[in-house]
Amino acid sequence: MTIEKKLMIEAMNARKMAYAPYSGFQVGAALLGKSGKIYRGCNIENAAYDPSNCAERTAFFKAVSEGERQFQSIAIVGGPKDGNLKLCPPCGVCRQVMAEFCDPEQFRVILGAGEKDYQIYLLKELLPLGFGKETM
Repeated sequence: MTIEKKLMIEAMNARKMAYAPYSGFQVGAALLGKSGKIYRGCNIENAAYDPSNCAERTAFFKAVSEGERQFQSIAIVGGPKDGNLKLCPPCGVCRQVMAEFCDPEQFRVILGAGEKDYQIYLLKELLPLGFGKETM
């Protein structure tokens, strides 16, 4: 099994844990650390909206809180609770979090609608002028 397929399966499983009672849009993410460990995340909504957290950031924060600081790739899947998956690119805030911990020239973002239906992008393609450490 390819790593892309494995990450897609993990992201689809993470999506099942999403807490999205307001939008009904469930997102799952599977983040691959340089260590080889996979960290799963799902979106977690809140009635006040601002305290909500995206699946991608949930995975990153989980990984960082466990000591992982370098990452290879992330798979993201999303769609309505009872609907089909669709390509679900990360929001701008999630892209910025990725830029904090990942090399934009090498970090792969896998957007999928299923374990065999996905597209791969480099972070630099999704965040061409990101604000990073080198900017400061």
